[in-house]
Amino acid sequence: MEQSSVKPQFESSADVIAALDKEKVGYIRLLFTDVLGHMKGMTMTRSEIEGVLEEGQGFDGSSIQGYVRIEESDLMARPDISTFRIVPWDVSDEKVALMFCRIENPDGSPFEGDPRNTLDRMLARIAKDGWTFNCGPEIEFFYFRDSSGTELLDHDGYFDYSTVDEGARLRKKAVVALQQLGIQVECSHHEVAPSQHEIDLRYQPALTMADFAMLYRFVVRETALQGGAFASFMPKPIFGQNGSGMHTHMSLFKDGRNLFFDESDTEFHLSTMARQFIAGILKHIPEMTLVLNQWFNSYKRLVDGYEAPVYVSWGRRNRSSLVRVPQYRVGKEKATRIELRSPDPACNPYLAFTVMLAAGLKGIDEGYELAEPVEQNIFHMDESERAKLGIKSLPSSLAEAINLFEASSLMRDVLGKHIFTSLIANKRAEQDKFRTRITDVELAEYLPIL
Repeated sequence: MEQSSVKPQFESSADVIAALDKEKVGYIRLLFTDVLGHMKGMTMTRSEIEGVLEEGQGFDGSSIQGYVRIEESDLMARPDISTFRIVPWDVSDEKVALMFCRIENPDGSPFEGDPRNTLDRMLARIAKDGWTFNCGPEIEFFYFRDSSGTELLDHDGYFDYSTVDEGARLRKKAVVALQQLGIQVECSHHEVAPSQHEIDLRYQPALTMADFAMLYRFVVRETALQGGAFASFMPKPIFGQNGSGMHTHMSLFKDGRNLFFDESDTEFHLSTMARQFIAGILKHIPEMTLVLNQWFNSYKRLVDGYEAPVYVSWGRRNRSSLVRVPQYRVGKEKATRIELRSPDPACNPYLAFTVMLAAGLKGIDEGYELAEPVEQNIFHMDESERAKLGIKSLPSSLAEAINLFEASSLMRDVLGKHIFTSLIANKRAEQDKFRTRITDVELAEYLPIL
């Protein structure tokens, strides 16, 4: 996972204005996310954008989830010019462009409730040492007939190839659109469950990849709608089938050198830093699971039997492990990386990458020792066998994840008080909402006998 050498195409306001006029773009979307990772934004006209590029655009943040109260609602969206892109389809017969924004307070300081600022702040810490944090997520999703249910578009399986299935055609359209946006796609394929798909993006520095992950979800959904279907990133939409994950590959680089690679480690080719980073992930994963798996439904995926990781361990060939180290290939030192398999595609990528990096750095800073790898299939072990190996479990419910997160000083310090408290309040409300609902399963099981 070598540091990307691709430079931003747009480096100044003049570059953006020239592109708008050349392509006859009439509208520009200014994008940001709320605490939960939902895309937010506003649309500016071409006549207004020059002033916005110079001064930013004010807006009321009081209605944005996890932002500010009514009495302190004024915020400023300042476009990040390097993220400028033209949407590869017309909207109401008009060409539209987009840019991600940094959210600021009225005095120009970074707004602490902006997830993008939170990741940027974490990355600034390692930039002092000349380090770059690269991420490569594998984002899975389902195609359904519409948003009212889970009617499948295909019944294919893992890596099945078809040129006639509707899902395969929609996936191809999404890949084309992503590449038109300048987002490099490595591969795409059908996943294990029927109508489940995956498009893998080429690794990028973390902030760029978080932006790309947001655009990925936007593009997949939009191209599905254009094709008369619906795309869902819900972690577990179908009972009895695999859920959707966002396995994330990570590495640290400095001056073009992979800091995770060590030739002298003949077994795994992992540096001491890489081992400490993994140890940090394993130690702190319970408390950061709320960020990586933030929905009540997320914990329907994190169960035995459907390939999702449940147990805290690491290995090389073992896909039942939480952290996997892809096997080293001679001459591919820059590809040495670790893969965290628990996140799901409905997380907020800015916050997810933030806590992954924070946990890994904690391991490096404090010199955590990495336990021995587990190469046996953990799903086939009983509780006593796992206990002998010291293998613990991830939180099994949203309620448990909230409690572990709330008790974590690391999460509070890394995310800041604003996001930390906002996320807890939102997730407790969600937990109460679903905890009090009566499900069809309960009625079927209990009503006849109680």
